[in-house]
Amino acid sequence: MNERAKGLGMNDTNFVNCCGLDTDGHLTSANDVALMSRELITKYPQIHDYSTIWMDTITHVTKRGSSEFGLTNTNKLIRQYQYATGLKTGSTSLAKYCVSATAKKDDMELIAVIMAAPDYKVRFSDAATLLNYGFGKCRIYKDTEMTPLPDLTIKKGKKETTTLTYSGTFSYLDTTGSDLSGIQKETLLPKDAEAPVTQGSPAGKVVYTLNGKEIGSVDILYTESIERAAYRDYFFKTVLFFLT
Repeated sequence: MNERAKGLGMNDTNFVNCCGLDTDGHLTSANDVALMSRELITKYPQIHDYSTIWMDTITHVTKRGSSEFGLTNTNKLIRQYQYATGLKTGSTSLAKYCVSATAKKDDMELIAVIMAAPDYKVRFSDAATLLNYGFGKCRIYKDTEMTPLPDLTIKKGKKETTTLTYSGTFSYLDTTGSDLSGIQKETLLPKDAEAPVTQGSPAGKVVYTLNGKEIGSVDILYTESIERAAYRDYFFKTVLFFLT
């Protein structure tokens, strides 16, 4: 657990046990809980299918038979906060009342972590306040109009041209209240390239700027590998030229 935590950048966390109960040296921070929560919801988004259930019943089967009992979600935000999607509550005598609260509004998903609240009502009201602040302050820009890419000329290759593709779409999260309509993009792509080229390797990129400052980029990739032409390839090209 500690090795995985370090891999996620949870530098303020030290696990002594796996149950979360108080013990000497068992520590974490709000930032680290947010990092752990982000890893969970991005890698396993189906967790929200469970964390948004308000009430359910479970059948407990033992040697003495089966019995059914009800469960109620301890995360009251599921009922109290319009955009809530989860995620986890917890409390101990030393940690007090804690929650990692996730919420989604439009295309934006936020995480608010509250620790050491004096009671369960405060942890939920503080989490809602943080989420409201985030939704009010943050803005997302997404490039939904990716320009079609031209074929690229390949010099000294077995093929003379190749097609290109984007490595993905571009999105940018602003937390300063900037006017995102001022975002500009520039395609940086050479007129040609020299073989060999490798499928999936960068041929160029699209650079995005806001107020003259670069805020990110998207790579432009080769869609195929093209080997360098040998003497035999030039010979066949010459023969075909005269025959066609």
